[in-house]
Amino acid sequence: MFAHRDGYVGLDTFDLEHQHLVSHHIRFEEGGEPSVIRVKQRYVWPSELDLMAPMAGFALESRHEDWKGGPFTGDSGSHVSVYRLPEQD
Repeated sequence: MFAHRDGYVGLDTFDLEHQHLVSHHIRFEEGGEPSVIRVKQRYVWPSELDLMAPMAGFALESRHEDWKGGPFTGDSGSHVSVYRLPEQD
């Protein structure tokens, strides 16, 4: 579960073999049926992004462990990778 509050629950389910993630957003309205929105995603490893970026014309500018700019290490559980298009003359 990644979030919960009155009238809302958010949870993720993972398929590690296929690198799929589904985020489930469930809202409970008073007197009504719950509404469910599912967002299907595929997660990628930094090395995969590093292979795809040049094919699209991008270059890695920086990589961090989190949105606060923490250092990315082999023990990091997440990453924020910033890619840029090279400057054109």
